[in-house]
Amino acid sequence: MSNAPARPGPFLTITGPTAVGKTALSLSVAEAIDAEIISVDSRQVYQELNIGTATPSDDVLARVPHHFINELSITADADFSAGAFATAANKRIREILSRGREPLLVGGSTLYLHALQYGLADIPSVDDAVRARLEERLADEGAEALYAELQAVDPEQAASADPTKTHRVIRALEVYHGTGKPLSYYYANQPEPPFRYVTAVLHRPRPALYDRINARVDAMLDAGLLDEVQAVMDRGARLDEPPLSTIGYREPIQHLRGEMSREEMIRRVKRNTRRYAKRQLTWFRRYDDYHTLDAEEATPAAVLALREEDAASTTNPT
Repeated sequence: MSNAPARPGPFLTITGPTAVGKTALSLSVAEAIDAEIISVDSRQVYQELNIGTATPSDDVLARVPHHFINELSITADADFSAGAFATAANKRIREILSRGREPLLVGGSTLYLHALQYGLADIPSVDDAVRARLEERLADEGAEALYAELQAVDPEQAASADPTKTHRVIRALEVYHGTGKPLSYYYANQPEPPFRYVTAVLHRPRPALYDRINARVDAMLDAGLLDEVQAVMDRGARLDEPPLSTIGYREPIQHLRGEMSREEMIRRVKRNTRRYAKRQLTWFRRYDDYHTLDAEEATPAAVLALREEDAASTTNPT
């Protein structure tokens, strides 16, 4: 039996695919438990990106304190990684707890959510020259030779890697040659996150979700999405890197550059957003401890019951 102190929690998380209806439920839950909301959204953190990110309205923000909404600038703070988010969010959670309130995680940026709930491996940076040499070897020796080397130096990582995805094979070898330790070592010694969570994934039937996505895109355009994108372009922001290279901004930028018609832009935003929602759903299925709730019928009581069930199972493990 471990003598390590129990991690605080579990803290509630409400996630789900884009446009599923997380905001309304999260406000009711937050008010029920006197919580402050930690936004788990990689783009809502930027003050210039509001329409295309479906940032909560001023009325919503006035109801419940939110964190990581409009806090950074697209021109000065464009690089806000999942690891940076997790570090900052853990600090905010401690501050929220010190005020006698609870944190409530809300959002669908999957890697950001994973980084906060499960942590990321602390892999040291590697000199770019190491990757360059491996890229040269890939051209000279072929993918099979590099994969065979990975099997020899890091069999655990090789067993979980797809030999055809050469960028992942190279990444694993890059870590090994650059740090002297296999990538699997860093995953095995990954720091444990400081808090525990219980997660509700909101779900809607696929046709209903897609209808909501299409309607949201139309509403964003009516609200002035193109004006928002033009303003960002005029400020000289980096257009070919996240967050502006993502769905909902990439296509309007292409349209405003004259690379596609308005009709084609709208079609692609809707199509790409639907595809993104499908990828989110696939990602959420990776987690056996996540709980699916029907978005149409989910209530604050149903979400709170998940935490009670988790507490009961932790206290009385079978």
